[in-house]
Amino acid sequence: MREADPIEAARRLFAGPVEFLLSAPKLEFLPPATVPEVAFAGRSNVGKSSLLNALTGRNGLARTSNTPGRTQELNLFEVGKPTILRLVDMPGYGYAEAPKDVVRQWALLIGDYLRGRPTLKRVLVLIDSRHGLKPVDREIMALMDTSAVSYQLVLTKADKIKPTQLAATLATVAEEARKHAAAHPLLLSTSSEKNEGIAELRAAVVAAALA
Repeated sequence: MREADPIEAARRLFAGPVEFLLSAPKLEFLPPATVPEVAFAGRSNVGKSSLLNALTGRNGLARTSNTPGRTQELNLFEVGKPTILRLVDMPGYGYAEAPKDVVRQWALLIGDYLRGRPTLKRVLVLIDSRHGLKPVDREIMALMDTSAVSYQLVLTKADKIKPTQLAATLATVAEEARKHAAAHPLLLSTSSEKNEGIAELRAAVVAAALA
């Protein structure tokens, strides 16, 4: 393939060095904003860690857990050496069992990061294919609309439902996304388990970071 092919170029980039950098409980613990960042957001247990592992081709890069609400900080990963871009794993939202003070802390951290990080190029908002958009997803979308942060909706666990159901969910989510000013028009459908849509997701991450 030609290097100009965005999917092949992204594959080559992620086949190189990808390393965990740090966890930041507050904005002041983040590294200097010197390289573009692409963040991953989603409801607790939507499959963020599994998707990050599939994206980077490394099973243990992001820790997966069956316990919702495990990620409580911003986890940063550097891609390339020298670093070309950073991936940011944001705290999962919408976990009903989390203590109120923890929820408040998460909300403040997410809000501060969205509004205060100049190198944030795009947020990928992960939506479980089996459930579609939930009210808490719409709240995050509205927050990014008002913060003027570009975001793109990505369906996860696409292998868990029938193709007809997936197509219907994609159509419904796309229709709603068109109502949001900061939403990217292209939706992506992925399965970490089956590696479906991962190549396209890599290309989208690189395109967003380097635009």
